[in-house]
Amino acid sequence: MDILNALVTFLNFVVVPATAYGAQLALGALGATLVYGILRFSNFAQGDTMAFGTMITILMTWWLQSLGVSFGPLPTALLALPVGIAVTALFLLMTDRVVYRFYRAQRAAPTILVIVSLGVMFVMNGLTRIIIGAEEQNFADGARFLITAGEFKTWSGLDEGLAIRASQAITVVTAIIVVAWLFWFLNKTRTGKSMRAFSDNEDLALLSGINPDHVVRITWIIVAALATIAGVLYGLDKSFKPFTYFQLLLPIFAAAVVGGLGNPLGAIAGGFVVAYSEVLVTYAWKKVLGYLLPADLAPDSLVQLLSTDYKLAVSFIILIIVLLFMPTGLFKGKSG
Repeated sequence: MDILNALVTFLNFVVVPATAYGAQLALGALGATLVYGILRFSNFAQGDTMAFGTMITILMTWWLQSLGVSFGPLPTALLALPVGIAVTALFLLMTDRVVYRFYRAQRAAPTILVIVSLGVMFVMNGLTRIIIGAEEQNFADGARFLITAGEFKTWSGLDEGLAIRASQAITVVTAIIVVAWLFWFLNKTRTGKSMRAFSDNEDLALLSGINPDHVVRITWIIVAALATIAGVLYGLDKSFKPFTYFQLLLPIFAAAVVGGLGNPLGAIAGGFVVAYSEVLVTYAWKKVLGYLLPADLAPDSLVQLLSTDYKLAVSFIILIIVLLFMPTGLFKGKSG
């Protein structure tokens, strides 16, 4: 029974939250890796793109709620999500036309585009804060739990309970659907194959008659969709605060680099590697070890390698290690 209690505790506080968080990071990293693979620069505005898309979705959610519209047990934000994606896509397309297009025409070095993306990041961050404010916003509604700790205890007879929030289940299911669609799109459609050809060899793709402007437009639309979905799922699972999304830039890029920049499959794997690393390192193992070890060996301290306040340090350490010893990532991306 003690082993089962330890397992349930581990599932409840490590596996379930890390899986949901990993899915959110994977979607964010997919957007970053698409920009790197196709447009050939690291988009430092990715975190604030997530924040911007989430903000539009929240405003639409509040409007729907004021009209008495709901989605039953599911969050109303899912109904508002298409509007968030559409507005974010329009904003990114406008930004590309006004800003990035000029530098592409000049054949600017990737470092210049990175600096430009920093400017775009500050603009998006400022817009988000002006429109919705810098404070924390909660917009989740619908059913809160698929199963509560009390219900699990009653069902299993164990001392420990397993709680699965609806937002965590929605995150994982949505991520699976989005990733499956993206891989189908990239591998099976004419536009997706054009994007892959453009990513592999730009000059050869141009000689083959591929329209670069069309590829760029579709890329930004997909990036807007991935960023908005990732941001909304993160906001439903935790809460929305613009500065938090700015901080997400580090784990998102760590995930993309771990998997291999420019490799979509690597971005997904990297998202889960970073998420599990952060949760495992910052989790207090006292309760789990208390069940597994004899009473005289049970720890008195929390047995926590790092405080949760230093969670971002884990992403930073992972990023440094990968860049030093495996710069192309686990899946041989284009960072080398």
